Amino acid sequence: MQSPSLRQLDIFAQMVAAGSVARCADMLGVTADDIARDIGSLEMRLGYRLFEDMSGTVRLTPAGRKTAQAMTLLSQDAPEDWDETAAPPKALPPPPAPPRKTIMLAAPAPIFGHFQEALSAFEAANEDIAITLDLQVQSVTDAAAALREGRADIAYFYALEEPSGFASRYGWSEPLSLYVGAAHPLAQADSVSRDDLAVTPMLALERHNPMRHIVEDALARGRVQLGAPVLESDDMFAVMTALRAGKGIFAAFGALARDLGRMDGIGRLPLDTQLPAIEVRQALGPRAAETPAVEALAEFLFL
Repeated sequence: MQSPSLRQLDIFAQMVAAGSVARCADMLGVTADDIARDIGSLEMRLGYRLFEDMSGTVRLTPAGRKTAQAMTLLSQDAPEDWDETAAPPKALPPPPAPPRKTIMLAAPAPIFGHFQEALSAFEAANEDIAITLDLQVQSVTDAAAALREGRADIAYFYALEEPSGFASRYGWSEPLSLYVGAAHPLAQADSVSRDDLAVTPMLALERHNPMRHIVEDALARGRVQLGAPVLESDDMFAVMTALRAGKGIFAAFGALARDLGRMDGIGRLPLDTQLPAIEVRQALGPRAAETPAVEALAEFLFL
């Protein structure tokens, strides 16, 4: 595996197969605390809980089941339906379910966390419809490709403004904030300037992480330049540890920013300039009008 984020996704899959923290730890040759740490870090990055309880036999949350289904789509070799309990698959497959219309929804994982209850309510009210997720889409380029190639019927994506030549509509904005630990020299400042930021080291996600590129684009648009990174990691526990030690500044938005704002020993910097917000936009596939259920779901998510 090439990065901690991929390792955490792999551990999530192993947890689903193992059915308990202890069994998963035994399978992977690590401690139960290591498993709990990686699952906790993954949940923080996604913005929602994957398991109801980490003690004894674990149970997937509704959001966890959707995430597992999305991973099944990517792997192409896992069962189509995941049981409510994260236990090994049974030897005999369940009887086939009646055919259901499938709507493909592509969105960044934290955005799915924003409307997971609405998705569950829509499925409950429309038993003939199943919603399948693709959590890989992040940017307008990702969304346009997924819709054009028929990999999605509805796509949500991050943008700094309405993209030209690509029909979409504004959903909401996620403020971008900068965070430091209480031990950082700027933590007690009444106001922080661009000059202060330029000489302060930054903490960043790994270079291949799409969220990093979105943050960097927003900072560039706001004419904010941070110092060279002293840590590049997708492991949020490592980032929080570095923040609390006063090693640098970390930029975040959305669910991750909300979680950081609630952490002891970590605070938001009072900037003397406003940073650009990240827009969340929705787009539909070119044939959405031919499928009333797709348009109905797209409108339902805006209620």
